[in-house]
Amino acid sequence: MDRRSVLRGGLATAGGATFALLSGEPAGAAGAAGAAGAALLRGGRPRLTHGVQSGDVTAREAVVWARSNRPARMLVQVSRRPDFRHARTVRGPVLTPHTDLTGKTLLHGLPDGEELHYRVRLADLDRGLASEPLTGRFRTAPTGRRDVRFVWSGDLAGQGWGINPDLGGYRIFTAMGAVDPDFFLCSGDLVYSDGPLTETVKLPDGRTWRNIVTPEKSAVAQTLPEYRGQFRYNLLDANLRAFNAHVPMVYQWDDHETVNNWYPGEILDLPQYTEKRVDVLAQRARRAAFEYTPIRTSRTGRIYRRISYGPLLDVFVLDMRTYKSPNDANNSPTQKNALLGAEQSAWLKRELRRSNATWKVMAADLPIGLIVPDGTAAQEGVAQGDDGAPLGREREIADLLSYARRHGVRNMVWLTADVHYTAAHYYDPSKAAFGDFDPFWEFVSGPLNAGAFGPNKLENTFGAQLKFAQPAPQANTSPADGYQFFGDVEIDAHTENLTVHLRDLNGKSLYSQTLTPHP
Repeated sequence: MDRRSVLRGGLATAGGATFALLSGEPAGAAGAAGAAGAALLRGGRPRLTHGVQSGDVTAREAVVWARSNRPARMLVQVSRRPDFRHARTVRGPVLTPHTDLTGKTLLHGLPDGEELHYRVRLADLDRGLASEPLTGRFRTAPTGRRDVRFVWSGDLAGQGWGINPDLGGYRIFTAMGAVDPDFFLCSGDLVYSDGPLTETVKLPDGRTWRNIVTPEKSAVAQTLPEYRGQFRYNLLDANLRAFNAHVPMVYQWDDHETVNNWYPGEILDLPQYTEKRVDVLAQRARRAAFEYTPIRTSRTGRIYRRISYGPLLDVFVLDMRTYKSPNDANNSPTQKNALLGAEQSAWLKRELRRSNATWKVMAADLPIGLIVPDGTAAQEGVAQGDDGAPLGREREIADLLSYARRHGVRNMVWLTADVHYTAAHYYDPSKAAFGDFDPFWEFVSGPLNAGAFGPNKLENTFGAQLKFAQPAPQANTSPADGYQFFGDVEIDAHTENLTVHLRDLNGKSLYSQTLTPHP
């Protein structure tokens, strides 16, 4: 590579615990791996256990993730060539039990707009013996005009539907990889820490769904090791590991990484939990998420951030959990109900004004116009169903949309998952109870592998118009019947048009919409 400041630096995530499975095999293979694992712990070469991942890739930087079966040094080679000729080697962190043997290496000084190949090895701390390598690739963001393509979705292993070997596991990742995206925007609920699995589930038509089950997936997660086990479970799937190696991730969280519909300060009233304080559970869940995803670790530990992907695209990754107000009726005309909070809202307004990208993608873990109830009297999301002037959390969104209009922030597109069906909504100020904003689109996709639901009711405060929806025929329809979805976004470098495809489990396009940018 022809840059002097090519690559440097390694960082490890925070956290620590031991690991039950020594490889990427399902739980049933743990016994067969036991003797080999004991031998590895006594000596020999370390081993990469859960594949490799990259994430938060920009024009000059990328994060590479790995996990070891025992303490070892992470080494990353990177090259323009798949045969790794003229590769540069980056000395990464030591992977220790403090981080559950996970670690990340931050690569600097990368060439922009190129496909790069990376190879991860682990070096034994005593004798220097190296593990067998695992390889991956990513494309850095362009600094000039180039077509951009990415996929998004969320909700994995929810409602009792885990890795089913009879159906080939998480097959949707094969379809997502087939479109060869530049990156994957994970819209949250990458794990279901509150969703235990059973080995079999009887389906309505008499068929049997079969799950791979690990000890951590047999009950709700409460301890740090149990939260870590949620991420390790999903990485048992070969489809996901192959996808991770070839498609970088931009990760955001939602509720199920911790517990359903949670908010700060909540005290649970659920018999399956002995730890009732949600703040304690959320701290453990956040730590596990930072350890097991290739999110760039910052000193503040915050999840919200802007990912710039060339002159055509900025992705604003929002955090609608950390600063969330309690779930109530959400109908106060004065109370400061929040999803973003004051600090994140100020950051978002500032960064939107600074953005020179043609398209501003708002990566939201909750939809704007869909009513998402929490029980019978409380609301989980933005809307509450009155169809009138902004109330509760709607006031925060109204303030943001009005700000964007006043300051000439154009071409905002909202992407989300959360509701377990796919849909397209057009927000029309001429038909809204509150109209001080520029019209925009919101696209919904998911789940990746979870129960399918819908449709949710749309509210008219922001003039939401339903353009397409593909709900499930009944609540908690299993992935065996399809109804699993992802979104596919293409930005044309010549026209600057942005096209959204809503795709099914096999990659078939169900609905497409092309948007022309405003100057």
